[in-house]
Amino acid sequence: MRQDRPRIKVELMTKEGCCLCEEMKAILEEARRFIPFEVVEIDISQDGELLERYGEEIPVLFINGRKAFKYKATLDELMRKLERAAKTC
Repeated sequence: MRQDRPRIKVELMTKEGCCLCEEMKAILEEARRFIPFEVVEIDISQDGELLERYGEEIPVLFINGRKAFKYKATLDELMRKLERAAKTC
């Protein structure tokens, strides 16, 4: 049976003015052309605990709750991890 909703959940820890975050967002959008997944952007500047935890290493990307990347990712690296995540869903 086909599911219409993506089974892969991607969370991106980000904050305004972060150029690396913008690069990560662009790579995510490119990957979505090939693999469906849900993206949730979390602005760490709105949460003191998250800002303390991730403030120096954003962007941080989680795939299905597991830390997958920080700072940078290539499209190829992201696609490999998303494909792996799709197989385990």
